[in-house]
Amino acid sequence: MATPKMKVVLVEPEIPFNTGSIGRTCVALDLELILIKPLGFSLDDNSVSRAGTRYWKFVDVAVYDSWKQFLLSRSPLKEQLYFFEEDGAKNFYLPNYHPQAYLVFGSESKGLPRTILDTVTDRIFSLPMKNKTVKSLNLSNVATAVVYQALRNYL
Repeated sequence: MATPKMKVVLVEPEIPFNTGSIGRTCVALDLELILIKPLGFSLDDNSVSRAGTRYWKFVDVAVYDSWKQFLLSRSPLKEQLYFFEEDGAKNFYLPNYHPQAYLVFGSESKGLPRTILDTVTDRIFSLPMKNKTVKSLNLSNVATAVVYQALRNYL
């Protein structure tokens, strides 16, 4: 079985506490964290490191100026890309995740840009929610749930 080296990609994250918490999960599971600008905070901000506590210094983080720059630099295969949105047509339990997967999440207030989603309609997944009064879940919670599901065959 291939050793996974999955990546969590945050496109235009806005809340430093979510990014710090996701970074902590990445450290715990040996995943890379990729951030796509613009960021709603500075990476020098104490709030990012506070959320990741003492682990932020261990986060394997890469930052790109844009989605286009990320694609040009990384050249991910389509089957490596998984996009997560509250209205995704496919359940996140369905795929057998690629061991080199890019797990892509949008900003807390806007989600992923339409310019990205319109090009990957068959790769958009969501987490089930039974009660429709809840519009969305916290980004950090969703990312953690997705990561553990994606790694289920590799842990």
